[in-house]
Amino acid sequence: MDESTTTQLRRNPLARALWLAFGLCSLVVGFIGIFVPLLPTTPLMLLAAFCFARSSRRLHDWLTRHPRFGPPIEAWHRHGAISRGGKQLSVFAMLLVLLVSLALAVPWEVLGIQAVVLAAVATFILSRPLPPQERDEDESLP
Repeated sequence: MDESTTTQLRRNPLARALWLAFGLCSLVVGFIGIFVPLLPTTPLMLLAAFCFARSSRRLHDWLTRHPRFGPPIEAWHRHGAISRGGKQLSVFAMLLVLLVSLALAVPWEVLGIQAVVLAAVATFILSRPLPPQERDEDESLP
């Protein structure tokens, strides 16, 4: 993070408080996403880390060093990478959302928009590289 940005935000208590509040909300909703299907945990943890980087060095360090949440945040931050399991789970959740929409008889117009948006998101997710450790594992396979 740019040092001048950190210094500037720390001088503005209102901006720092807003970033902190938004980060805490993202953290809480992301944590709930661990237990609630279809609620995306990792993007919310990435958002929380982004907000904490602008409001609380202590919370940012805690989140990025967390044994469960830290590795995906670090992989995204350093390499723009998403794990194979993360990609699979994301695409599965998107397909599940479409199936639920079909089961609920959502209007075709809404279903079409939903399908286009989810396809674009899936394309983005699948186009991201794997973290280096997963790429290394792939290269070592016969």
